[in-house]
Amino acid sequence: MEVLASGNEEYKMPDPDGFREWVRTHKQRGLVNKVMSEREAVERFVSDGDYICWDWMWPHKGPNSLIREIIRQKKKHFWAGVRLDTFSTALLVAAGCIDKIDLGFTTIFGTLEQAVREGKVKVIEWSNTCMVLRYVAGSMGIAFLPINFITGTDLFQYSGSKLVKDPFTGRSTCLIPALNPDVSIIHVNQCDIHGNARVFGPNPGTKELAAASKKLILSTEELIPEDEIRKEPVRTNIPYYLVDAIVVAPFGAYPGSMPGHYDADIEGIMAALGAQRDFTMDDYMEKEIYSVESHEEFLEKRVGIKKLLQLKNQDTIREGYYKL
Repeated sequence: MEVLASGNEEYKMPDPDGFREWVRTHKQRGLVNKVMSEREAVERFVSDGDYICWDWMWPHKGPNSLIREIIRQKKKHFWAGVRLDTFSTALLVAAGCIDKIDLGFTTIFGTLEQAVREGKVKVIEWSNTCMVLRYVAGSMGIAFLPINFITGTDLFQYSGSKLVKDPFTGRSTCLIPALNPDVSIIHVNQCDIHGNARVFGPNPGTKELAAASKKLILSTEELIPEDEIRKEPVRTNIPYYLVDAIVVAPFGAYPGSMPGHYDADIEGIMAALGAQRDFTMDDYMEKEIYSVESHEEFLEKRVGIKKLLQLKNQDTIREGYYKL
């Protein structure tokens, strides 16, 4: 295939055969209990230098308890695939966890903008849609997908895309590389002990990210019996054989929302964004992360039962998420 032009940035080299080999040799096929503490899950399945992805964002359905634990364990040198993000990227960069970012979208200001300008973290431009399609290619076991929507834009030159001559039509088309993260973290509504998980509401890219990842950690609002999964298998978004670890984390998306379950804590979100704006991330992390040893202690000492009940009562729309 003739390459007509290439984007100027690096990319994680696709290796579909290597990914298939990893899945064959490392993924459990049996129905085993995968429930463990957040500390054990991060210690076992998140390594320095990993390519890491997470689903959704700090204010909405994000795996925030797991992100706090990753920071607490001082993991380093990640290459992060980021989409639909607000604060999580800035927090991980401030903690010294991330070296490079494949960027779909995040809010770059304050401490994150400073880190980019000073060269402490490298940003490679993509888009939210590009990132999801890279997951799709990775989950399909192919090396790339053809697209057309970034051809002729500035985004092309700041990405790792390639413009090629289509062997069927002879016209030019853009190819984006498949992505198979070393580890991904996803927060779900419900899960059984084996890893069959339900994610309610819109979830663009969630299933594709799960299927494309070498290692997958789920945090879940609640564990449900296997019989419940078997009664309604159509509600299972992520099957057990993709999952390596399950962490039971009620309010695991806090300060963000889990629609149908609890509302976002606007004060908590604004405090986080204020720390990014005011260059006080060290103080924020000391209070919210380093001064507590677990998610449970964080909820008890930094949030409180009164606030949690308030957020739960604020979210009054359950239709379309949970059964009424």
